[in-house]
Amino acid sequence: MKLSNYGEFPADIPVIAEDELFLYPFMISPLFLSDEINIKAATKAIDDNSLVIVCPTKPEHEGERDYEALYDAGVVGSIMRKVSLPDGRVKVLFQGLARAKSLYKVSDDPIIAHVDVIQATAVNSLKIDAILEVVREKVRALAAVSNYFPPDLLRTIEENHDHNRIIDLVCSTIKLKKEQAYKLFIETDTEKRFLDLIDLLIDEIEANKLQREIRSKVHTHIEKVNKEYFLKEQLKQIQKELGTDTSREEEIEEYRKKLEAKKKKMGEDAYKEISKQLERFSRMHPDSSDASMTQTYLDWALDLPFGVLSKKLLRIETVEEQLNKDHFSLKKPKKRIVEYFAVKELLELRGISAKKSAGAILCFSGPPGVGKTSLANSIATALKRPLIRIALGGLEDVNELRGHRRTYVGAMPGRIAQGLIDAKKMNPVIVLDEIDKITRSQRGDPTAALLEILDPEQNSEFRDYYLNFDLDLSNVIFIATANDVGRIPAPLRDRMEFITLSSYTPQEKFEIARRYLLPQELKKHGLKKSELTISKPALKELIHSYTREAGVRNLRRRIAEMARKAAMEILKHSDISKVSVSLKNLKNFFDKSVFEIEKTDKIPVVGVVNGLAWTAVGGDVLKIESIRIKGKGNLQLTGSLGDVMKESARIAMSVVKTLIDKRKLRISQDNIPLSFKEKEEIIEVDPSEVYKRYDLHVHVPDGATPKDGPSAGIAMVTAIASILSSYKVRSEIAMTGEVSLTGDVLPIGGLKEKLIAAYKADMTKVLIPAKNYERDLDDIPKEVKEALDIVPVKRVEEVLKQVLM
Repeated sequence: MKLSNYGEFPADIPVIAEDELFLYPFMISPLFLSDEINIKAATKAIDDNSLVIVCPTKPEHEGERDYEALYDAGVVGSIMRKVSLPDGRVKVLFQGLARAKSLYKVSDDPIIAHVDVIQATAVNSLKIDAILEVVREKVRALAAVSNYFPPDLLRTIEENHDHNRIIDLVCSTIKLKKEQAYKLFIETDTEKRFLDLIDLLIDEIEANKLQREIRSKVHTHIEKVNKEYFLKEQLKQIQKELGTDTSREEEIEEYRKKLEAKKKKMGEDAYKEISKQLERFSRMHPDSSDASMTQTYLDWALDLPFGVLSKKLLRIETVEEQLNKDHFSLKKPKKRIVEYFAVKELLELRGISAKKSAGAILCFSGPPGVGKTSLANSIATALKRPLIRIALGGLEDVNELRGHRRTYVGAMPGRIAQGLIDAKKMNPVIVLDEIDKITRSQRGDPTAALLEILDPEQNSEFRDYYLNFDLDLSNVIFIATANDVGRIPAPLRDRMEFITLSSYTPQEKFEIARRYLLPQELKKHGLKKSELTISKPALKELIHSYTREAGVRNLRRRIAEMARKAAMEILKHSDISKVSVSLKNLKNFFDKSVFEIEKTDKIPVVGVVNGLAWTAVGGDVLKIESIRIKGKGNLQLTGSLGDVMKESARIAMSVVKTLIDKRKLRISQDNIPLSFKEKEEIIEVDPSEVYKRYDLHVHVPDGATPKDGPSAGIAMVTAIASILSSYKVRSEIAMTGEVSLTGDVLPIGGLKEKLIAAYKADMTKVLIPAKNYERDLDDIPKEVKEALDIVPVKRVEEVLKQVLM
């Protein structure tokens, strides 16, 4: 047979293996070839201007490219164009011409086979036309339930009269398995091909109908769900428009009931502001951000305990009893607290408003651990009022106290308003802890807000920025605590009355440990009283050698440490039922002792004086040392001294010079370094030469600890006078006092702590300014006054007379 211009068949032509069967024998199709054999076959066909046969790969041989892996039938056609792609593949434009069958292989590289055209058998035209009409009907039916046939293809099938061409077009459009397609492809009986195609079309129609029905049901279900959702949303909106949104309405009604219940007890401005916000809330969309913010405001505002006060009547006997029960010593602070509440009780009995009384605000000041916060706790317990503690240490944002304005995200009421809400009373005890640690920053000065809070004349109308109405704080008992009163701003300091809590004496610490700390720690650690005992000497040694503080906080820690070790011993050794601590085994419970105050050695030394100093942890004995070196009268100061202390040393030097010049301090000629001529001629020099021919070095150990203040003035005078005159200083005497340039002894502060330090160091005599003796001696513990000979002095001459030997 002659095919186009390519000669008669059978013929030897290249074979190209493809995974898919091409059923467009007379259409142009693009092929993408990737393996070397196919590319060679395509190249040979172009070079020889010959035909090729494209054969599909058998399913069980997919991926293979040899003659046995191929079906023995395919499409014969010509390669019109070849284009090399960047990924290594070759795009070939292939024009199919006829169905053909490969008879046998001719060569392997490339694969060339002997092929022959598949000829269709003769048909009965009337019968085939009838069958063709059935095929067209089935194609129309399939097109109605699927998108297989585009309009142009349907038109071609309707108008074409080439039976085998129609079969090829339909088969190339519908989805067929490779075996089904191959069977139809090689069939030579046109009638059988049509009948087989009709069966395939019927199956495809049924499958597509079923798929369409399933898709329709799924789509209907989705539409139903969406419809229900939209209907529900519409119903919600309709209910809101009609005012029948019951849950939200109930919530708003609950707010209204709360507001009306508190109306009589709240101020007019508070009622007006909360009512306004409640009305706004009722008109808002519930999903808006403003609604959420307004609801939060209503929750805060309506939680305030307007007009709710503690009902317990104030009795000073109860306050005094509670203070004595919880605290040992502290007689003066406890007395002042009782006086404060005595005034309040009298006002209550006589029906005088607290607003008119304008009582003072108490501030407990003193070193850490002396019981400032504990006293406030006792007051709250005695009054049966809630205690609110506001830690002010490091507070720098004024809005923390006044509240944040509601324009800011995350706005909240201030700590004062939150404290009232937590207390559920309008008259709690509020402790403003560490009021001296407040810092100012670019976010405002919190001390300015405290001026209003702590001023009895103003705090009845304290405005919180978040709540935006006035709060009555006149019934609140404010108690502040501070370590250093000097760091509190003067306007704030003016609004408070300070109750100073001084250091405890060793005897007071002993009683506090025995009565309070030991029983409390035993209870905390699950120990019975009989399971841990400590002897009196051991407890005193614990206080003296293992703690260094003004209060008892570290002492509590030491006792807790002892209790932990006792608990461990009882658990580890079943035969141990009691742990006893004595002087002998005290070191077994604690790692190392803490140096507190060195005992005096009572050996007189030239140029060494016992001064007394105040520190944050109580008093201390400050040794002042001096030496003289041949020189020109210079004064050198060391020991991390501050400017005030350096000036005090220079004043002391000038005072001693004046005493020498006025012959009030006798200087022996042996103390003055003489020149060779003066020694030879036995010349008596002026006593003033002693400070002209010596350089003095004054040192205050230890050198790493900063020191400042004028109260070591008389000690400096004594040290300089001693080293220049070579008189020894009595080591059992300590002293404190500022000195003026004319030699007067001026008063100092912290006398109680300084005398306690002298008592701990076993001093026998202490020199203090006469004004302190007249004013402050009543504050000194009895045991200290009995142990020390306290001598008042007015002039440095009196000091030198007492201490120089």
